[in-house]
Amino acid sequence: MKATIERATLLRCLSHVQSVVERRNTIPILSNVLIEASPDSSVRVMATDLDLQIIETMPAREVERPGAITVSAHLLFDIARKLPDGSQVSLDASEGRMVVKAGRSRFQLPTLPRDDFPVIVEGDLPTSFEIPARLLAELIDRTRFAISTEETRYYLNGIFLHVADEAQPVLKAAATDGHRLARYTIARPDGAEGMPDVIVPRKCVGELRKLLEDVLDTAVLVDLSASKVRFTLGGEHGVVLTSKLIDGTFPDYSRVIPTGNDKLLRLDPRSFFEGVDRVATIATEKTRAVKMALENDKVTLSVTSPENGTAAEEIAAEYRAAGFEIGFNANYLKDILSQIDGDMVELHLADAGAPTLIRKDDKSAALYVLMPMRV
Repeated sequence: MKATIERATLLRCLSHVQSVVERRNTIPILSNVLIEASPDSSVRVMATDLDLQIIETMPAREVERPGAITVSAHLLFDIARKLPDGSQVSLDASEGRMVVKAGRSRFQLPTLPRDDFPVIVEGDLPTSFEIPARLLAELIDRTRFAISTEETRYYLNGIFLHVADEAQPVLKAAATDGHRLARYTIARPDGAEGMPDVIVPRKCVGELRKLLEDVLDTAVLVDLSASKVRFTLGGEHGVVLTSKLIDGTFPDYSRVIPTGNDKLLRLDPRSFFEGVDRVATIATEKTRAVKMALENDKVTLSVTSPENGTAAEEIAAEYRAAGFEIGFNANYLKDILSQIDGDMVELHLADAGAPTLIRKDDKSAALYVLMPMRV
């Protein structure tokens, strides 16, 4: 195989695929990317960790010898990063070696044969629909912070996607770690009717979000079955991301969304976020709890730490119900508030022990539930 590629083109492609490759691998070939040069002057680059697979096709300046080989992903990426801007990079693979040349630089890297490279077998993906990239990015941003990192509850380690028939057919995305819940609702895309409930793993979500940044004005094609999902971004010279889905049952999260919370607190999300952030400065790692005392048209935030002392701040708010005190994890509260655009956020509360519903307003696509803490 021998091909010449613009450095900028090669670097952009490698920056996408190398992040799928794990730094530590017991199987040597999983540290490599598969590079395939075709006679039509295109080069296909592929990486996998056996659960997630990414394929990107890029144009080459020239393909002298079509062929395929695998080479270290991180090594080739680091070389491309350090090569001079605007240079033409020649990749020449033969006899177990790849020679990388650009300008006066020359590198010789070990290779492994392409036949040993594992490929995820997609099988049949019966559900197929398109979704605007910007909307998909928004859906991920509004929910992924609530994905659980506890490996024991593996079925919470991703974003749950499912369709529902309400006043209009909708597609919902939900994530929870047991302490907080994030849900985002969009109109059901054409072709998504009858799709199975799926849980997209955290790593796939992270890689997909990075890839979306380059194609925000396009549409993403989503193909899925009960066990696999494939995202196609950016058309012909684009990226195809295929992932196994989490094999588990996501809990019925609708049961924790409160419907009878009768105490309504409305305030500016930015000043609320900044107030929580300020008083939480003295909270210790263990507690992280901020107490909210609700009174007529004001909220007093306070933190008490045995080691660091106390902090308190008053914030103006709209509140007409009976006064009471409730505590929340400061970081979880800030995570949710940072997702609220606009100048007003609603907190629907019941009492100090019941989950609180947080949203921008009743027309908002995003909805959050936060469990209180004892303080």
